[in-house]
Amino acid sequence: MKHSQYHSDSRFFPPGNAHAPAHRTFDIKNRWLALFFAAFACMQANAQQIKLHEALEQGKGNFPFLKAKQAEIHSAESRIKSVKTDYLPAFIVQDQYTYATGNSVAGAFLPNEGSALSPSGGIRPENIYTATFGSFTTAMVDWKVFNFGKVNANVNAAKADLARSQADYENELFQHQVKIIDAYLLLLINQKLVEAQRQNLERASVFKRVTDAAVSSGMRPGVDSSLAAAEYAKAQLLLLESRRSEKAQRLRFSELTGELHDSIQVDSMGFYSQLPLPAETASFLKNPALRFSQAQIDASLARSLAVKRSSLPSVSLVGAGWGRGSGVSNKDDSFRTDFGSGVKYQVYNYLIGVSTRWNLTNIFKVRHDYHAEQFQAERFKSLYKTQQLQLDRQARESEMQFQLSLAQARLTPVQLAAARTAFNQAEARYQSGLTDLFTLAQSVNALNRAEIDKFVTNGNAWRSLLLKAAAAGDLDIFLSQINR
Repeated sequence: MKHSQYHSDSRFFPPGNAHAPAHRTFDIKNRWLALFFAAFACMQANAQQIKLHEALEQGKGNFPFLKAKQAEIHSAESRIKSVKTDYLPAFIVQDQYTYATGNSVAGAFLPNEGSALSPSGGIRPENIYTATFGSFTTAMVDWKVFNFGKVNANVNAAKADLARSQADYENELFQHQVKIIDAYLLLLINQKLVEAQRQNLERASVFKRVTDAAVSSGMRPGVDSSLAAAEYAKAQLLLLESRRSEKAQRLRFSELTGELHDSIQVDSMGFYSQLPLPAETASFLKNPALRFSQAQIDASLARSLAVKRSSLPSVSLVGAGWGRGSGVSNKDDSFRTDFGSGVKYQVYNYLIGVSTRWNLTNIFKVRHDYHAEQFQAERFKSLYKTQQLQLDRQARESEMQFQLSLAQARLTPVQLAAARTAFNQAEARYQSGLTDLFTLAQSVNALNRAEIDKFVTNGNAWRSLLLKAAAAGDLDIFLSQINR
């Protein structure tokens, strides 16, 4: 069973904890680090930028697994054409030349499996081991004009398998597009976090220069210089960590588009200029995953009917004509060993008639095969009910997540405004000598967390809308709100 539940490779970012502090030894010269950041910024400036609809089109056209599903559809289409050829009569021709003896006796015989050696021929008191050439040409038509619906059942089973393959592709395409959109949003969040950490590093750099100058002039104690250096190193670490996360997410995102790129960047579009609006979702009964489960049931039932009818008889119109030549004369039983005498036809025959074939003992095997396919149908029905249960839970959970994410996203601007005010006040008090650097550092950290929370909660609000669209099986719920 293909699970329809939307699983992202990354969980929702927890506000205020986008990057956990790493207490490690950081020993690198500032000038080399500055050069690194400058080079990285130049690379970003020249990076390929892609919009969401372009990513969806690239993923649809380039992702190998989707191409494999399309090939499966083409295979099912060819199987339908193959099964339909059973409506046509079988027309078999053969022409053979042999070199054999002709010692035979009258009477019945049982042919070996896969071959039949004719025992008919002249009856002599002695065996003659001198071989002669012979020829035999036949043309036969066998047309199963009445087969009790066996061919129709096979054609319907092939059509049901095609419908199943198409539903499988549509489900995989839908799930893949959901993954692309989520990876797009995650990469966008990571890009914004890099931007936030870069601003945080710039603030730390300014404070370090100001503090170092104040300490050098004797206006501030030496501990302030050490504390400023520690905060600057911490800001550098956070920026490096955010870049690492961004690059990893960029590779995951580009993989879904079918081509790996180290420098791809996603366009912010309207994701950070607005929040998603509450949307009424359609019934999950139209979800592609559910349609695929239903197609599996239909295909299994069609196969079981084809198996059941395979035990029925067939009525055929048959017609045949053949010519026979031999080095043994049919007039006086004389032998001629030359090739020309052997291949020259001596007798001609034709046959027309009606044939009924019915393998009665095959009924027992077919009965067991039919029961096996019926159990498969019951299995798919149970999986369908499981799918319904999961989608119902996912729809309710996504609605709860959407409301919570919206509430968080609406609160973070208030948090950010308060953090900026606190930072400005702390900065002014520090420069006036009314507070220490430790208090200012706390306000800087609070501002950094508020900036991160703003980006994270805004992105999570859009991701929660995507969850609703994934549960309903309708991406228009999400795409209709972009650049509205």
